[in-house]
Amino acid sequence: MSDNRNNNNSRVARHKAEAKPANKKRRPLFLRILKWLLLLIVVAFVAGIGLFAYYVKDTPNLTQADLQSPNATILYDDQGKPFKTIGGENRSYVKSDQIPQTLKDAVVSIEDRRFYKEKFGIDPIRIASAAVANITGKSPLGLQGGSTLTQQLIKLSKFSTKNSDQTFRRKAQEAWLAVQVERQYSKDQILEYYMNKVYLNNGVNGMGTAAKYYYGKSLKELSLPQLALIAGMPQSPSNYDPYLHPDLAKKRRDLVLDALLRNNKITATEAAEAKQVPINTGLVDQQTVANSSTDSKATDAYVKEVLADLKKKGYDPYTAGLKVYTNINMDAQRKLYDIVNNDSSIPFPDDQLQTAVSITDPNNGRIVAMIGGRKTGDVQLGYNRAVQSGRSNGSSMKPLMDYGPAIEYLDYSTAQKLQDVPYTYPGTNIQLHNFDGRYLGTITARNALANSRNVPAIELLEAVGMTKAREFVKGLGINVPADTGLSYGIGGNVSTVDEAAAYGAFANGGTYYAPTYIHKVETADGITHNYDSDGTQAMKSSTAYMITDMLKDVIKNGSGTLAQIPGLHQAGKTGTTDYSSEEIAKSGLNPTLAKDSWFAGYTKNYSVTVWTGYDEPLKNGLTMSERNVAAYIYKAMMAYLAQNATNSDWSMPSNVVAKNVAGVRELYIKGTTTIPSSSSSRSSSSSVLYSSSEAPVSSSSEISSSSSEISSSSSVVETPSESSSVPETSSSSTPTESSQSQPSTSTPPATTNPGTGSTTQTPAAPTN
Repeated sequence: MSDNRNNNNSRVARHKAEAKPANKKRRPLFLRILKWLLLLIVVAFVAGIGLFAYYVKDTPNLTQADLQSPNATILYDDQGKPFKTIGGENRSYVKSDQIPQTLKDAVVSIEDRRFYKEKFGIDPIRIASAAVANITGKSPLGLQGGSTLTQQLIKLSKFSTKNSDQTFRRKAQEAWLAVQVERQYSKDQILEYYMNKVYLNNGVNGMGTAAKYYYGKSLKELSLPQLALIAGMPQSPSNYDPYLHPDLAKKRRDLVLDALLRNNKITATEAAEAKQVPINTGLVDQQTVANSSTDSKATDAYVKEVLADLKKKGYDPYTAGLKVYTNINMDAQRKLYDIVNNDSSIPFPDDQLQTAVSITDPNNGRIVAMIGGRKTGDVQLGYNRAVQSGRSNGSSMKPLMDYGPAIEYLDYSTAQKLQDVPYTYPGTNIQLHNFDGRYLGTITARNALANSRNVPAIELLEAVGMTKAREFVKGLGINVPADTGLSYGIGGNVSTVDEAAAYGAFANGGTYYAPTYIHKVETADGITHNYDSDGTQAMKSSTAYMITDMLKDVIKNGSGTLAQIPGLHQAGKTGTTDYSSEEIAKSGLNPTLAKDSWFAGYTKNYSVTVWTGYDEPLKNGLTMSERNVAAYIYKAMMAYLAQNATNSDWSMPSNVVAKNVAGVRELYIKGTTTIPSSSSSRSSSSSVLYSSSEAPVSSSSEISSSSSEISSSSSVVETPSESSSVPETSSSSTPTESSQSQPSTSTPPATTNPGTGSTTQTPAAPTN
């Protein structure tokens, strides 16, 4: 029995011994998990400290001058010389004792209500609450940020305001500098710097300046609702501009008043009374900012586009304190301004005739100079016609839409035989006319382009097809609407800057560079961003060379002889757009007048496109002599540019061969040197010269390939030669070619072209 007890005791002891390790295993698992969690927290904390230390080790220095200085953005020319300051020229600095306490309270209440309690310039509570409010959308003040006033001041003083630059590194450096600023400066000093630093639209920097601009008073003279408006504007200056968006401005002002009330800085009665005040109470008439110097006037269009480009890139030029290295050549810009405003050799008929000029470097796309208008007075950031694309470019479209694609996709030569015969747009009864009302019969592509014949150009476009033509010009930065028909081949809505860049691809051998105003931006923290354009192969070198060779003839003995510059290797194209019959009927203008005149030309160093016309074309048109103004502007500017540039001719690429045809040097794609037959079903057994009535007036067995013979055998009136005097501005002056105008709103409906499968939008009426 005792043995049994002993055995039982042994079993119990053994059971306890076996159970004990089991209990020990469960508890250590929990402890191990806890231990690993704590270890991870410690590691994360240490890593966070290490990462923070790594981020802040390169923090830029911040001086008192940085905090006090305006956020001026400086524009530099292509030589690295400053020519324009943005954002710093309009600021009246106010000291802390000149700032009403109500305004200080308003800024703190709406921007950072714990400002005076923050010890290190950062507010973890604000960061967390802002994150929650932004996620839930329940913020009473709209979208919030986690930055304190101190951090906002630092960002405005030293860091880029570009959204993509708001990285963890940047936030860490902001926080580190906030600690330093809080240690060195008082709250009143920080608030003073901030209130003088912020931007309030219309080129206004600082709240003291805003009081003068919007109300014509000092800060201390403003009422509560006026101070509340100014305090609320920095968050979104353009949206809260009381001139532009009075409803949004009032909503923001009232939010500031609510914040003041919530912060116990005003009474409920004061808030209610202030909200009843109309937003325009006390506002002075909006000031027109004027250019104060000749250089400012000369560069106005260029500066306007630089500012727009900066905003597209994510910068705020009025608050970021940038160094912007533009591509403007100031000497060329001044010369261009002088040519269109003061040069008596250019026969402008009046101050109302307008112009737009764009000059690019074909080897990189950089915009060298630009004019958006003439006789514009002192207006700052005025209307820029150089970037508008609402006016047809006439026959200067032909190399882009017609001849370029035909060479590129169909391997046509410069000797390609085309039919300049009566032509009716497919699917319609509307006939296409040439500028002189005549048809020349069989004609080479070279002669057709040099003498700007409309029918052969459309014949080429029809052969290529609209789909391929659109593809070609898209590679040159020009987008042709999908529902556009064949008439676009003799004139489309293109801006001068886009056309200059497109022609630049012919000049450099086939590479398209998107036009650029800026090649480098340096932010306030010293970081550099490069913005040069990357070129893309837009066409074969053979296409670029053959088009250039034909466009040389335009200037040499074709429609562009007015642009001749002795000894200069250059190529170019004229373009004129006439009025539709509907426009003539509506305006009562003489049908011999033209609506627009263009000249696009280039050397290996510069591509220049000029437009001339009236802003209200239904009130004024261009006489025969006035159409020549575009060519005169081009010639004067290109002659100036060529003085300090190399003058080298284009070299024929290996994929092109030359062959003498009827005494003319013609170019072929290598391997296709057979003289081609006519590509049109409209060809006839003999070449007949037709008048606009389609009755043959003369005939010959062959139309010569020579441009001069074409001109002499037809009734095309030659344009003045280089030695000719400048024509008077009368209707008796020498005519130039014209394209058909673009369809008006009364244009017949688009029809499907069975030959090309494309949609043909026929013109409203044939014109010169």
